[in-house]
Amino acid sequence: MLTVLQVMNDALVAPQGIDAMVKMSTKMGIRLLIDIATVFILVRLIYYPLYKQREFFFMFVIFNIIIFFISFLLNKVDLSMGAAFGLFAVFSMLRYRTESISIKDMTYLFLCIAIGLVTAVTKIKDTSDMHEFMFIAGLNAAILLITYLLESKNIIKKESNKLIIYENIELIQSHRREELMADIRTRTGLNTHRISIQRINFLKDSALIKIYYYE
Repeated sequence: MLTVLQVMNDALVAPQGIDAMVKMSTKMGIRLLIDIATVFILVRLIYYPLYKQREFFFMFVIFNIIIFFISFLLNKVDLSMGAAFGLFAVFSMLRYRTESISIKDMTYLFLCIAIGLVTAVTKIKDTSDMHEFMFIAGLNAAILLITYLLESKNIIKKESNKLIIYENIELIQSHRREELMADIRTRTGLNTHRISIQRINFLKDSALIKIYYYE
């Protein structure tokens, strides 16, 4: 942090320090707009319509912005790409102990962190700033397109799962699996194609079953 402040102070003291600061601020502003637009599309238009998890909005956006600012500022003191990805790895390994987060939510968090990092540090030598911004925007667009295609039903069927408490315990026997599947389909109305028995409670004549179905 002291190194970053020293670089900014030297820029202000230099004859063309003000121009350098304005140019750096303009670059950061444009990159930040690209970054925020990308994350908004990812979280609001791809993630939320599928999973309806409004409480994760804050986490995704804040993580993205923090990674962007840290990476952009450190990149101005000749931070190598290896060091940047090391910083990225530290943040990507974070886990929340107070609340369970699904693998899918962690994947979106990973994407938000990666977008912030890529948008902040990507450079193309011997090109104009406009071409560099267009390349970054295109790269982020490619990430969004791939994510959308993988989440849609155009490539593979979308599989979801639920945990249910099932009381007709006689049907959990292995040779009656098809009867069990048919009964679950009838009761839930879901197109269940496989099941996994998580726990059996013989005292209450019930079983905890995870069902997998196509939406």
